[in-house]
Amino acid sequence: MFKTTPTVRLLLHVANLTVIVFILLPLVAVFIGSIQSERALQADTRRVLPLEFTLDNFTIILTKGQQRGRIFDQATYLPDNIKSFYTAFMNSMIVACSVTFLTLLFGSLSAYTIARQRFRWTLFLMQANIVARFVPVIVLMIPLYVVMRSVGQLNSLSGVIIAETGFLLPYAILILAPYFDTIPGELEEAARIDGCTRLGAFFHIILPLATPALAACGVIMFIISWHELLIPLILNARPDFMTLPVVIASLVGDVHVFFNLMMAICLLALAPTVVLVALLQKFIVEGLSAGAVKG
Repeated sequence: MFKTTPTVRLLLHVANLTVIVFILLPLVAVFIGSIQSERALQADTRRVLPLEFTLDNFTIILTKGQQRGRIFDQATYLPDNIKSFYTAFMNSMIVACSVTFLTLLFGSLSAYTIARQRFRWTLFLMQANIVARFVPVIVLMIPLYVVMRSVGQLNSLSGVIIAETGFLLPYAILILAPYFDTIPGELEEAARIDGCTRLGAFFHIILPLATPALAACGVIMFIISWHELLIPLILNARPDFMTLPVVIASLVGDVHVFFNLMMAICLLALAPTVVLVALLQKFIVEGLSAGAVKG
């Protein structure tokens, strides 16, 4: 076993701190930009801390533009998509929760089959899943649009849910399969001797034991689906079905970019994922680490 010296431990802490700062620095910039006006934001781009602080950016978003505060007078142009913040938030929540549930349902069944049934085609499917992830998503957007139009799933949340589930399902299988492989098969055999079917053993024995892996996989699927931009942008053109990433992208106009509003919405959009990770942090670490080492 490799023993670390105090110097090595110090270097490791410094490296960890450097990585954390590198990750959090953009979020700090977004936070600073969200609490100042557009004029103050662009007055001096080299200034680290703003001269004035305001919460009007959050006020105008949460009130859908009805209360403009002091930095937005009535003559100031505001994008229409600001009014659809709550609708976009609910759309993102519906899509992310649905995609997470479906990927966990079908992904756990597929991963269990791969871990227990040692067929050649299961290994081939795993390898095909990995190879399929090498294809950029943008390449598949035109075929996806044509398929969704032919089945009448454009401008609907169900079309986005189906498309994102299809794209994320291979990731769920790759995460869950190694963990299912670590669960002893004797537990299922004992359940089947007691009269339980294979499917019953899966739901009553395997899934409860795989709670850490399911939690870790669910959080990852939720985060990816919550921040997905390309698929909702391509499939939906109506404001009623926009998600939060699409609303944020719409703030980049041909003439003006609403940086302060964009940063404020970004912080509000990060809240659900931050809360979810904070609540399930223990399961995430346990699920991702346990599946990496075969017991």
